[in-house]
Amino acid sequence: MSGSLERIYALVLRHIHLLRGSMMRIIDSVYWPAVQMFTWGFFTQFLVGQTSYVSQAFGVLLSGLMLWEVVVRGNLSLATAFLEEMWSRNLGHLFVSPIRSWELATSIIIVSLLRTLLGMIPVSLMAWACFGYNVYTLGPALLAFFLILQMFAWSIGLMMSGLIMRVGQSAETFAWAAVFLLMPLSGVYYPVTILPGWLQVLAQGVPTSYVFEGMRAILRDHTVQWDGLAISAGLSVLYLAVGFQIFQAFYRSARRHGSLLTQGE
Repeated sequence: MSGSLERIYALVLRHIHLLRGSMMRIIDSVYWPAVQMFTWGFFTQFLVGQTSYVSQAFGVLLSGLMLWEVVVRGNLSLATAFLEEMWSRNLGHLFVSPIRSWELATSIIIVSLLRTLLGMIPVSLMAWACFGYNVYTLGPALLAFFLILQMFAWSIGLMMSGLIMRVGQSAETFAWAAVFLLMPLSGVYYPVTILPGWLQVLAQGVPTSYVFEGMRAILRDHTVQWDGLAISAGLSVLYLAVGFQIFQAFYRSARRHGSLLTQGE
């Protein structure tokens, strides 16, 4: 029995040393509970005294969920397309060919778009068939919402892919988690006015906040906030351009340090 306890202790101690030696693992342990706490904390705070919201909650929550999944799927699909090249140790082979870094980035963006459409179109039809809710009633603005959210998701995915290419697979967790950091600021299920003042300032720099405010305006008032859409579109284009530059900067850094050929499982 004592031998078993010693072996169990040794195995536990191994993982404790892993945690102590990796700040990213520690951050990951705190990250998800914190995101959930802030998101649902703000949502609960918003619901207090909002009796008129209950009648619209079904459509608002389902629309918010599906539009947020556009961001999540766009980011994860791009990151997965990049990581599959890394997992298969194909990254070095690609970059000794005539393929350039921006061509790889463009290709994984296209793959991300196709995978997002493959996932979200059937889900939207399932919501219509199972719950009688048709997200396409948002009208032409839905296409604008989709494109804005996709561009923003791609920008995050490119930044995280570049970071993984430079730092290695220890940063892989951030490929899955980065987008959720912005969920409380995006006002997916509540207006950003419920946030503390300093967080509202940060939310103004996030294109997703304008999209979800615009979604609620259509469902509540049947009006399209074109000014908000224009701002969010401009921000998404800006972030996508920055994402491209960061991806290429990390690629150049990884090439200088010779880490491209050592990536993989």
